[in-house]
Amino acid sequence: MVGTGIFTSLGFQVGGLPGGFAIMVLWAVGGVCALCGALSYAELGAALPRSGGEYRFLGEIYHPAVGFMAGWVSATVGFAAPVALAAMAFGEYFAGVVPGADPLVFSLGAVWLTTLFLLRDVQLGSVFQNASTLLKVALILVIIGAGFFVAHAQAVTFFPSAGEGKLIASTAFTGNLFFVMYAYSGWNASTYIVGEVRDPARTIPLSVGLGTLLVTALYLGVNAAFLHSTPMAEMAAAPEKIAVGLVAGPHLFGENGTRIMAALICAGLVSTVSAMMWIGPRVTMAMGEDLPALRWLGRKSAGGVPVRATLVQFAIVNGLLLTATFERVLTYVQFALQACAFLTVLGVMVLRHTQPELARPYRTWGYPVTPLAFLAVSAWMLVNIWRSNPWESLGGLATMALGLAIYFLAPRPAASVQ
Repeated sequence: MVGTGIFTSLGFQVGGLPGGFAIMVLWAVGGVCALCGALSYAELGAALPRSGGEYRFLGEIYHPAVGFMAGWVSATVGFAAPVALAAMAFGEYFAGVVPGADPLVFSLGAVWLTTLFLLRDVQLGSVFQNASTLLKVALILVIIGAGFFVAHAQAVTFFPSAGEGKLIASTAFTGNLFFVMYAYSGWNASTYIVGEVRDPARTIPLSVGLGTLLVTALYLGVNAAFLHSTPMAEMAAAPEKIAVGLVAGPHLFGENGTRIMAALICAGLVSTVSAMMWIGPRVTMAMGEDLPALRWLGRKSAGGVPVRATLVQFAIVNGLLLTATFERVLTYVQFALQACAFLTVLGVMVLRHTQPELARPYRTWGYPVTPLAFLAVSAWMLVNIWRSNPWESLGGLATMALGLAIYFLAPRPAASVQ
């Protein structure tokens, strides 16, 4: 979860929400919404313990075609786009370490190197991912700590003050929730690899629930550190808003702060690239195991790595890096991903009605309020994304429609996905 969004969003937000309390409420609301989704996914992951995420869930709940559509979104852009976004941010921040460097070169380099690691062996990929994640959390704690020991703190308050209520009720608040929800994306990641998780009935609810709570705390801390140390006007005026950490660097770490901050964030972004390059091919592999036309994607190497599925995602990521901008990729992928998440959380309620006898080792805490809260926010986001970015949204919808077309046109077994 911790990756591109937390290091790239604040520069877009402070212009319309120049208040510390409003910014913190924004990120808290995003965390609550992500937790509602995570608790809902946990019930499905424990009850249907097979890798594939939405591909498995929607195929079981609605129809195999709906599952394939979600899998197609994941296989084509659902994981490739976040990898590309993280790599773009990595390139921008690495240019802060090496002035004059071409960000695109380093973006491509990050993707190539992590992919080589992940292609070697499942255990090696797992060790690399665990180590890079621990490093990322440690680095974030360093940033949070530095934020509250700066010599020149900003005049910002994280408690309600005059005018904050209007900011929270403004269109700027609701519009920026889009960026925040992208920053929290990944709360459902462990449901994609249920088949490779020990004791999924216990592990999946713990991983998505506790993971989301931990990330919410980290996100609130990072934003507080940036706001406490760096003038909002500087962050809002930065020419490259996605590299807001470079603006905060000198305020946090002094004269060499830009390079220090860039190095810290680059180390963290490598973990994000690795995570999405690791998990995404497992969805593609699961589709290859079920659909004869994609059988070639379902094969593993002797070391247990889905090599072909990984290389397909690798090629898509490279294509996005070479052809698209950060904001366009973000808007395009968010519509399709939010739509699939909406259908999945709705599926918790549908499955309780259609299969009440299904063994559920874990039941969604706070049901039905929890899933309903997520559905309400998701529906609102989909409407607003469509209104503000109709062409990118239409592209996401077209990707979903193409997945349905491929399912019905390609040869497939008569039995539904189990």
